[in-house]
Amino acid sequence: MFSRFLFEKIDRSGWIFLVLLAVTCVLVPILNLAVPPTSVFHVSNTAMGLWGKYMTYALLAVAVDLVWGYCGILSLGHGAFFALGGYAMGMYLMRQIGPRGVYANPILPDFMVFLNWKELPFTWWGFSSLPYALLMVCLVPGLLAFVFGWFAFRSRVTGVYLSIITQALTYALLLAFFRNDMGFGGNNGLTDFKDIAGFNIQAQPTRAVLFSLSVIALMLGYLAARAIVTSKAGKILIAIRDAEARTRFLGYRVEHFKLFVWTVSAVMAGIAGALYVPQVGIINPSEFQPANSIETIIWVAVGGRGTLVGAALGAGIVNFAKSWFTGAFPQGWLFALGGLFVFVTLFLPKGVLGTFTEWWNARRSAPKPPASAATQPAE
Repeated sequence: MFSRFLFEKIDRSGWIFLVLLAVTCVLVPILNLAVPPTSVFHVSNTAMGLWGKYMTYALLAVAVDLVWGYCGILSLGHGAFFALGGYAMGMYLMRQIGPRGVYANPILPDFMVFLNWKELPFTWWGFSSLPYALLMVCLVPGLLAFVFGWFAFRSRVTGVYLSIITQALTYALLLAFFRNDMGFGGNNGLTDFKDIAGFNIQAQPTRAVLFSLSVIALMLGYLAARAIVTSKAGKILIAIRDAEARTRFLGYRVEHFKLFVWTVSAVMAGIAGALYVPQVGIINPSEFQPANSIETIIWVAVGGRGTLVGAALGAGIVNFAKSWFTGAFPQGWLFALGGLFVFVTLFLPKGVLGTFTEWWNARRSAPKPPASAATQPAE
């Protein structure tokens, strides 16, 4: 069944994408661990951590493209699901610090001791266990998305109204997590992590494994999204995107399909956030900022909405440009980002990958010019 899916449902761009990711998953850790730092082929810890962050962003972009590109749900709040997954992983990492913290408290994280908390809040129970934390990484964003989508889609909230509500959701969470009495570190968030699964989180082998896990998660996320959009349900999702009212009149329970893909997308975003936190080393309420969710939409638009591979490509392009601009021209990044979005909207409405694919197909299908008279054989 799986082999049939691989050979029948994945197009050429998908295969190229998966092969490149597989090579990257193996090659980058080898170049980091086995190649001496004096070699030009050595990949530094900084570069590997930065690329690992890009991989988590790419997974987030694929999750957004799944709902926006194939179902027409323009979400301006997926940063909330990303941040919730990150907080779930951060809470586990904080519980691993134990007596090595500033206040050497084996039960309470340092910020709770500083704020004079007497006992661990019930929301932190169980986070000393990695399996429980991984369950929460998927369950918390998925449950929030399910409850939110249940009410929104049943009420037939669509279009710009739904986008505004999703943005309001992430802003409300931003304000809530800023409060110290919520028990999530306030505006400082969670940081100073020591171990993950018993391994030093700053050690080279650990960071190499985290990078490879990010690449594998992106591959699996792409395959899951591709399986959905190429199935019969995926065709209904596209019909909902193009003509929701007509699809409903044909007898399909539109809200059920939208709720399903919305929840799956939220879980993917949560997993991306969970892989992001140990590589970056911090999670704070700024990850809930509505601007982050809007920037994710720009990634998808730049790469190519409704392509999945293009969404991941857009995340890489925009974030690489961001890293360069913020180093070379710190004040110019927002102007460059706005200009990039305007340029893509006006001249590349199908994004980088969509435009290239369209050009390539037109080039291949174009009729070949007739042979010149000079090359015709003499009679």
